[in-house]
Amino acid sequence: MLRHAIAPKAARKPMPVTGPVTGPVTGPVVSPGPGAVFVRVLRAVLVGAVLAGCSAAPAEGLELKVAGAFGARPTVDFPEGRPAPGLQVDELTTGKGARLEPDDVAVVQYTAHVWDGGRNRLVDSSFTRGAPAAFPVGGLLPGLDRALEGRTVGSRVIAAVPPGDGFGPNPPRGVSPSDELFYVVDILGAHHKGASVEGRAGTLAGVRVSGGARPALRVPAGAPPARFASTVVERGSGPRARPGRLVVAQYAGAVWGSRRVFDTTWTSGLPKAFKLGDGGLIRAWEQALTGVPAGSRVLMVVPPAYGYGAPGFPAYGIKGDDTLVFVVDVLAVY
Repeated sequence: MLRHAIAPKAARKPMPVTGPVTGPVTGPVVSPGPGAVFVRVLRAVLVGAVLAGCSAAPAEGLELKVAGAFGARPTVDFPEGRPAPGLQVDELTTGKGARLEPDDVAVVQYTAHVWDGGRNRLVDSSFTRGAPAAFPVGGLLPGLDRALEGRTVGSRVIAAVPPGDGFGPNPPRGVSPSDELFYVVDILGAHHKGASVEGRAGTLAGVRVSGGARPALRVPAGAPPARFASTVVERGSGPRARPGRLVVAQYAGAVWGSRRVFDTTWTSGLPKAFKLGDGGLIRAWEQALTGVPAGSRVLMVVPPAYGYGAPGFPAYGIKGDDTLVFVVDVLAVY
């Protein structure tokens, strides 16, 4: 789910992550993805055919041109007519970074067009969102999964995705079941399932967090403190989390009163990605994470006013008067 423990306001409900994320996939954050439009949880399939094409030059056998630097908004010059049948994929730039595997979270810049031989209109783009997107590899459109699995960070990939490898009979608004899609995807980063900060142990208001790769929370008995508190247990040296930037994180959350861990990304799913300052996080996360550099581990104690407020979060057994505890590993900031 997307909006959950860190989810923004108490009114927000957990929702499945469907693609590029701009918030945790199941955690207390909200993440935008290749747009609500272009990512859908579907089973991945095998790798597909090749679409001839090269950056700033016509593709062999086609007159398709994709221009622009890696990581910058591309321009696409479509040839006349519709694309050839079948999934077509090409790699215009080959990166030297980590290779994308199923269950990775890929951080990307991308554009998506409907390739209809007419207007070939732009229907989605991370560039209009103000931050990169997070794609859950293995949980995208079948054609997009086939295009990206096995690619390396630093690569620019283009893919013409036919309807059979797209959304199927129930596409999102603005796309019809018969539309062919064309993606340009720049792979900025890859974050593996289970990734973490090798942080040290720490304490805050009686709460203890263990060190190592997968931190464990130990909440004391007794009444919780009345005030919000946070501390950076391990401080990294990467870019700082700021409003408008995409943050990739792992986290665990517990309820103070019951000392019950209600969610942890280390065992329940993938790293989560979310954008600071867009209203998709609870107040505590916005305050505790802003200014924190990538590579850090943050511990926080969250009274109701800084969490989900009076409505609580029933889906996770969180009542309106529950104080929460979170440990968050800030894996990367884009």
